[in-house]
Parts: sequence; structure tokens; C-alpha cells
Amino acid sequence: MSSKKRRDTRVGSLDCVGVGITLGSHLTPLARNCIEAADVVFVAVSDAIVERWLEEMRPNVRSLQPLYAEGKPRRRTYREMVEAILAEVRAGKKVCVAFYGHPGVFAWAPHRAVAVARREGYSAHMEPGISAADCLYADLGIDPGAFGCQHFDARQLLYWKHRIDPTAYLIVWQAGMVGSDIPRAGSGGNAACLALLAERFARDYPRDHKLIVYRAATLPVQAPRIERIALHRLAAVRIEAPDTLVFPPVRRALPDGKMLRRAARVARPRA
Repeated sequence: MSSKKRRDTRVGSLDCVGVGITLGSHLTPLARNCIEAADVVFVAVSDAIVERWLEEMRPNVRSLQPLYAEGKPRRRTYREMVEAILAEVRAGKKVCVAFYGHPGVFAWAPHRAVAVARREGYSAHMEPGISAADCLYADLGIDPGAFGCQHFDARQLLYWKHRIDPTAYLIVWQAGMVGSDIPRAGSGGNAACLALLAERFARDYPRDHKLIVYRAATLPVQAPRIERIALHRLAAVRIEAPDTLVFPPVRRALPDGKMLRRAARVARPRA
């Protein structure tokens, strides 16, 4: 067999797809096609019900959940996921990986896997899915274009000097995970870090400002979690990994009169 023929038979491919948030109702036809046509299907979701549902489409799916372990750094787990996925791609397989929600939203592993596969010369594709943000806009009646919308991971706001604009919506993801990346943080680590987050938010919002604790429904029979609390109660409320914090604007943005006048001048037709 020629070297060219050997290369042709070992060309693999990668599709990273999103299964959406609500079981059974968010999967797109394109994502389903990718799953059903794959030689190998990995599942990167933590819900056994979702895994069983995917097995109905493609038997013998492989769960990536066993790579997680208590006390194991998540970034190490994510790297191992990428290596497990790419090992099959390099073996010439048509690989599909099903991720919760949208595979490109708050997900390091799919972005990394697609980038490495492309760099190595393999075909790699990311198929969008309905994310928790899409559900949030619908459930809370928020138009991100009305006042503007900021999205941050909670740890970004706690560990880095980001500027918050209180005239726009602020959406804070993974607040339930704050403290989990601190070695030997203990069971009280999240509550303690939530108290620090509340302190951080108090720089830009009154302590009685009402925020929303939101969680999208993962089953059609469920209702989303929509709980309104005052900022000063944040550390006292149970916040878990799937929960998102939503801060409505605290005041309206001020018009920029100087820029408005300049825009009027440049937009005015010349005589």
C-alpha cells in the first residue's frame, strides 16, 4: 500500500455539537446528523438522562465524565478530554462530541479540540446549540440590545479588575463554582467567596439592589429557577453550579451630547 493511500485512510474529522439545555427539544437537525453519522461519539454532559437519550440515537456513546475527580484541577480534566477526543481523530475516525448547551459558550475543551485538530490538518467543525443565555433572555424577557449586556464568569470579576457598567445588564456565570479552584478551600469556600463577590458588586450597585438567581430548565416538565434577592443576601442564598446571577441596570445611561452633535454634523448631507 502506498504512503498516500495510508494517509487517506487515516484522515479523521471532528464535530463539536451542542445538545441545548432542555432535553429533547433543543437539538438541531444538523447536530443530530453529526451524532448519527459519527464513528465515535463522546458525551461531555453530567446528566445520565441526557447520556441515555443520546444512546438512543447512537449506541455505545463514550462519556467523558469519568475524567473528573474530586480535588483534580478542572483544566487538567479539560486537557485530558481534548487528548481523548484527538486520539480518535488521529486514528482516522469521524468523531462527534456532544456538549451541554452551546459547545462554544463557557467551554474550553471544544474550542481547544477544534483548534488543535485544524492545526494538525484535520477537518473540524463546531455546530451551535441553544445556550443557557438564550434560555435566560426568553425566560426573563431580556433584550440584550435594549440597554446593553455584559457577560462575565464570576471568577473574572473576583480575581481581575474588570469594569462593570451598571447602566447595562450584568450576567454573571458560574457563581456557584467560585472558590472551587482554590486549593483546600473546604466546603465553605463558595459561601466565603460569594461574600467577597457581594462586596465587589457593592462598588457599583446599592446593597438593596434586586438581582435574579436564574437556572434554565433542563427537562420539559421543569420550570426555570427565577429568584429575586437583594444584593446583601447573596452569600446567604444557595447558589449552585448551574445558577446564573442577573443584575438589571441600576440607572439609565447618560447621553453623550458632544458625540451626538458630531454625528449629526457628519451625517448631514453636504450642499
